[in-house]
Amino acid sequence: MGGSCNKKCWTTSSSASVKVLLFMVSLIVVTGFVSVLGPLSSNWYPWLLSSGLPASSSSSSSSSSSVKFPVSSVKESENRLDLVVVEVHNMEEAIADDSVVNRSSTPPHAMEPLQTQTNGTKEDMDYTPMSGSSNNIVPPMNESDHVPLLKARRDHTNLDRIEAGLRRARAAIKEAKQGNRTQDPDFVPSGPMYRDANAFHRSYLEMEKQFKIFVYGEGEPPVFHNGPCKSIYSTEGNFIYGIEMNNQFRTRDPEKAHVFFLPFSVAMLVRFVYVRDSHDFGPIKRTVIDYVNIISKKYPYWNRSLGADHFMLSCHDWGPEASRSTLHLYKNSIRVLCNANTSEGFNPAKDVSFPEINLRTGSIHGFLGGPSASHRPVLAFFAGGLHGPVRPVLLEHWENKDEDLRVHRYLPKGVSYYDMMRKSKYCICPSGYEVASPRVVEAIYAGCVPVLISDHYVPPFSDVLNWKSFSVEVPVKDIPNLKKILMDISPRQYIRMQRRVVQVRRHFEVQYPPKRFDVFHMVLHSVWLRRMNVRVHNDVDLL
Repeated sequence: MGGSCNKKCWTTSSSASVKVLLFMVSLIVVTGFVSVLGPLSSNWYPWLLSSGLPASSSSSSSSSSSVKFPVSSVKESENRLDLVVVEVHNMEEAIADDSVVNRSSTPPHAMEPLQTQTNGTKEDMDYTPMSGSSNNIVPPMNESDHVPLLKARRDHTNLDRIEAGLRRARAAIKEAKQGNRTQDPDFVPSGPMYRDANAFHRSYLEMEKQFKIFVYGEGEPPVFHNGPCKSIYSTEGNFIYGIEMNNQFRTRDPEKAHVFFLPFSVAMLVRFVYVRDSHDFGPIKRTVIDYVNIISKKYPYWNRSLGADHFMLSCHDWGPEASRSTLHLYKNSIRVLCNANTSEGFNPAKDVSFPEINLRTGSIHGFLGGPSASHRPVLAFFAGGLHGPVRPVLLEHWENKDEDLRVHRYLPKGVSYYDMMRKSKYCICPSGYEVASPRVVEAIYAGCVPVLISDHYVPPFSDVLNWKSFSVEVPVKDIPNLKKILMDISPRQYIRMQRRVVQVRRHFEVQYPPKRFDVFHMVLHSVWLRRMNVRVHNDVDLL
């Protein structure tokens, strides 16, 4: 018994000595790291990645601007250094299959930038969703940009699995760009209306297969989880309702989400929060600030990416102003906006152009369809009052002055607005005070070729759709030459354009419940594309 007891005591004492020794060794190692790196706090340390993101408009401009996004943040948690890195890349260079753009990070303070080290596989290095547009996704940083101070953990977190799925999607899209067709019993896009029909189709299928959206549950109607389903702002309410009722794309588990939706309606904020005629945006902005503060304190996801994998949606003219409530919402988050005005900060590399659809009755029933191209006797049509700087110019030059161009401030008595659209070859869609106009979708519904008159408008779904193949873009300065521009389009070319309008119409239709490739799904696809342009890295340890 005594020997047994002595043996047990010796074993215990020896084990304790080993533990003390291991603790001392660990302490020395940690002290060494601290002496080299300096102290760390729990604060965020954002570094800025400068990307040459295009400031493109509906015109084929080659201008670009440098837009900076926070890309990394450091925090101390459970004696482990966690680094969250968000990479946002120029979408323009995706058309180059294997292009990898050299980039460097510039910290806002005098300190060395920290960057992650990838596994070095070529699949991890390539971003190639769509082609042909100025608004596309590009490869991440080059291996030469990586500083070997940190390396990514590969412990297969939920975020790792999400990013791995996105890498597989990018690889599948790249393969489709090379001409491999995918079968689809419902619809296979084809034709010049698409920048790359194969890539779009594959991207859409990948979205259907894996895309998940988490809708924050905080907030009460009518400002949150609600929106108008009729009127010119109807797409706000229809989307909010559609995504909250959706079982395919909505997830109740935020750990499985690719993006996070902020379900406030700007149209309802204007109605219930804004003080009429006060010209004070303060109450609207404070409401948005309070909401972001609530979800950022309750959940880790906003702080994890500084909002880069979050999106808001608005068809109200004040949507961009509401997004300025917080810097990260404006600079980092995906903003789905009808007012897609590049001169007012709309960034097609990360923001989504939202089609403005005036659902007067809450439905598109009775508004679809029109005669063929050969049964449209009127060259062009517009009717509308003074609203913004473009229409006065249009009315000054063409109001009631030409039988071919039916331009009216007020429709003649007994003349139907929609009948005139159906009789016209071209439907003139000038900007109002803001760049978006419901006439664009109204024209498409009626089978009338849209004539877009705006200098800074990014048309909806421009990543996918080649608008030049089924619409006419006219700069404001060329309004005096409008008739000549339209007359110079040959009858053969017009017939092609009109048929393409009919073919793309399915992408703008509002359906109850939503159907594949309709406007609800096209908006989702636009958000999906931009999420594929953002890589969120998590759980990074010291070497």
